Amino acid sequence: MSMRTARWLLATACAAVLVAAQPTPGLAQLGGLKKKAEEAAKKKVEEALKKAAADSVKNAAVKDSVAKADSAKTKGQAPAAPAVAKPADPKVWDNYDFVPGSKVVFFTDFSEDKVGNFARGLKYKGGTMDVVDRDGIKMLRIGSRSEFYVPVRGKLPQRFTLEFDVIAPSTYLQGYDVFAFEGGAVLDRGAKSAEVNWNTSGTVIIGGGQSAMTSDTKVPDAFYKGLLGQVAHIRVLMDSAYFKLYVNERRMYNIPELGFKRDSLIRVAIRGSEDPNLAMYVTRVRVAESEIDVLYDALANKGRWATQGILFATGRAELQPESRPVLKEIAATLKDHADLKILIEGHTDNVGAPASNMTLSDARAAAVKAALVADFAIAADRITTKGFGDTKPAVPNATAEGRAQNRRVEVVKQ
Repeated sequence: MSMRTARWLLATACAAVLVAAQPTPGLAQLGGLKKKAEEAAKKKVEEALKKAAADSVKNAAVKDSVAKADSAKTKGQAPAAPAVAKPADPKVWDNYDFVPGSKVVFFTDFSEDKVGNFARGLKYKGGTMDVVDRDGIKMLRIGSRSEFYVPVRGKLPQRFTLEFDVIAPSTYLQGYDVFAFEGGAVLDRGAKSAEVNWNTSGTVIIGGGQSAMTSDTKVPDAFYKGLLGQVAHIRVLMDSAYFKLYVNERRMYNIPELGFKRDSLIRVAIRGSEDPNLAMYVTRVRVAESEIDVLYDALANKGRWATQGILFATGRAELQPESRPVLKEIAATLKDHADLKILIEGHTDNVGAPASNMTLSDARAAAVKAALVADFAIAADRITTKGFGDTKPAVPNATAEGRAQNRRVEVVKQ
């Protein structure tokens, strides 16, 4: 439980004490009942304080034990270091509506690759690329103009999400071709095949009904300068022809119709360099199919709903601001259905000590509840939480994709 949530609970309980202490006209004879109400309210204050203290100790223990047990594993999230400084105010992310697909079809964070080799999960096309260990995190270093393929089982579905985490050069590079991706194995840029190009200062789409002249999108200097030498989270959401692109909290495109080729490969071209100031790194790639389940419909029909869209700091129970769209969806469902009560389940993969995974998943489920109560005014008694660690995998943990899918939060109807 965060200090903000603890203060909220304490303030609520104290308010209950004050309300209970007010005389009720015409009911003076019920002083005994009033006294009982006061005692009950005071008890609620004490319970809130005890829970706040217990959660503070628990979170501290989680941070310590998990950091030791899983220091070499990123849990599929963006690298802890170097990291983008997150805005203190989560409302900065209110226009960020990216929800990652739930059925993972490709995933790598390079954690299982050998330093000095090319990444096993990707397909090499050309250039200088190797896996390196940077500040304890494995990532793919791009040492020249290089290209690789992201393989997708079958073909890209009509509804999918695509995520790249890259570390931009610490020195600004001019031109739109610093990082580019397109469906298919070859450069096309035709009417039905858009190539999306990203640089720290903006984006350009060539093909798919767009041109460099009309699609050039710039960002403020303060935004792009904050990306230099830092992790940039590039996120794509496609629903048939509808295309959205985000860089960190900023939405770059909202295009109703874009031709993006559905293929078994996604071609990625990166302008890297051996110069440390111009180096480019890829730290994570994730492709997932977006299922059409609406939260309440899934709860009504299946009794549960799983999401990988609630993100946490690596090995910790600290919610990332990118989680806001999913939290908003859960809160809206609870507000629309006043009789609905839910269980929040936390799940991990099987990497790390089972006891640490259990503790971490329990703390993360509690963090989701705390956010729903504190930030979205959901009544605490409508939500219970439980962590299952790695004891209930959704799919086998034998592959990187499977482990990525098992790191999830599930909402269960009560």
